[in-house]
Amino acid sequence: MLLIDEVDRIEIETEALLLEVLSDFQVSIPELGTITSNQRPMVFLTSNNTRELSEALKRRCLYLHVDYPTLEREEEIVRVRVPEIDQALAEQIAKVVASIRNLDIKKSPSISETIDWARTLLFLGRNEINPEVIGETLHVLLKYQADIAKARKDLGVDGPTHPLGLKK
Repeated sequence: MLLIDEVDRIEIETEALLLEVLSDFQVSIPELGTITSNQRPMVFLTSNNTRELSEALKRRCLYLHVDYPTLEREEEIVRVRVPEIDQALAEQIAKVVASIRNLDIKKSPSISETIDWARTLLFLGRNEINPEVIGETLHVLLKYQADIAKARKDLGVDGPTHPLGLKK
């Protein structure tokens, strides 16, 4: 089995090498010659869709889109990965993250970032989420300043009312 993670981040020249591997299950290395696989491996490519992949590469692959989990599933994932968290906080975390993913931003938070946020909230001794907590910790979920600013505005973190119904 071969895993090539975030194939959309490799350079286009490297993608050409990948085509050889996927079509002939061999690779040519000038210093060593051609190395051929003894058996056909299962090859998995992951992509975050940061750039368009070549048609030749896409032709050689089956496509499977893995969407974000449901609220219930994400809450369950948080509770498994952060066992010391209580159910109410895990539920609030899943709801806030889902609302952020509905915003028109450059990069939505991944499940990994949700788990990081849960751990951060516990580390800070927070047992409930309010606009102040979101404002202080939004950078754990979002990696672009423009996304943070948009989320603060759209979630009403700085305003008099909060669209998620969280206590101020």
